[in-house]
Amino acid sequence: PDVTGHRYHRSMVKFVHTADWQLGMPRHYLRGAAQGRFDDARIDAVGAIGELATKEGCSFVVVCGDVFDSNQVERRVVLRTLEKMRATPEVDFYLLPGNHDPLDPSSIFRSRTFVDSQPANVKVLEHPEPVQVAPDVELVPAPWKSKRPISDLVDDACKDLEPTEAVRIVVAHGAVASYGAVASHRAVDALSTDAHDPALISLAQLERRTAEGQVHYVALGDRHSTTNVGSTGRVWYSGAPEPTDYDEDNPGNVLVVELDSQQPTVTTHPVGTWSFRRHECELSDELDIDALERWLSSIDDKARTIAKVAMRGQVSVTQMARIDNLLDHHAHLLAALEVWERRSELVVIPDDADFNDSCLSGYAREALDHLSEMAASGDQALVARDALALLHRLVAGTERVPS
Repeated sequence: PDVTGHRYHRSMVKFVHTADWQLGMPRHYLRGAAQGRFDDARIDAVGAIGELATKEGCSFVVVCGDVFDSNQVERRVVLRTLEKMRATPEVDFYLLPGNHDPLDPSSIFRSRTFVDSQPANVKVLEHPEPVQVAPDVELVPAPWKSKRPISDLVDDACKDLEPTEAVRIVVAHGAVASYGAVASHRAVDALSTDAHDPALISLAQLERRTAEGQVHYVALGDRHSTTNVGSTGRVWYSGAPEPTDYDEDNPGNVLVVELDSQQPTVTTHPVGTWSFRRHECELSDELDIDALERWLSSIDDKARTIAKVAMRGQVSVTQMARIDNLLDHHAHLLAALEVWERRSELVVIPDDADFNDSCLSGYAREALDHLSEMAASGDQALVARDALALLHRLVAGTERVPS
């Protein structure tokens, strides 16, 4: 027996733990070809995972929920995904329905497109009963049958399990509740969002089951950042293989897990190719704008980078025009470039020098004077300042045109 009193397991298994592929995910800020590149990268990650499993000598891959972004993704997304998994027939892929693609009446896993094209090495974990995937190796799935379960699906799947000499892996999806959270509905750790959610996964129960030898590794999905949960080293979120948002701490990874009776060996493997980057800056003079330009220029793979900029401070109309040109230039190079409105407070202060060299006269000069007065104060000051910045860009553009 080992130090816990349990007998050693007869088998050692090596597998890939991944989750949250969310294939077919749209992003409102991506336009045209950028959305296509984003889609392609997510599907290419599936192929990279199969290749990694082959290279590392893994027996199989578990995908812990949210394989697809919804049950209504385009047919081509399903077909291309299945082809990527078909490319490594020596590796079995076990797909768990999650909250984005639950096994409800509209399930994509039961669609004609999926069923007719499903390779032999792709298997859907439809039922919460143990599945033998190799001699002395079992998966314990906790599939979502609807978007709003009314109980802890993991606890439901594990409640009748006895200690075993086989290697047993829980495959699940959802937020984890801390000790006492399910009972009290109060103490919830940072991995959960709603203390009253009946579907919260009890970490206390999972750690008890690992200590008693009922399960030996818990493969989780839902959190997009790679995370070791609790104190046992046996409960992990793999994170998403491609990042999906700015707030993710450590996305773009999959886990290779070696597991027997001893402590599992969990190795992080980066596979993601996209990045989300945020930048906050104070702008008051040309040097500050130079620094913003350097930051934007320093981004390496612009075609696969989504950036968000927060700007605060006071600038002249001329400086605002330069900033607008700078953002417009890099918006064409980056996959997406957003202004972080919630954290931006950039005030445009008209300066006498802004239009000193302009050729404005007549009605245009009167409009300039009127906007300058409005920009100084009043309810329409912000609108007037934006109009002045636009006018400056138009004047500058006109003056560059040869006569």
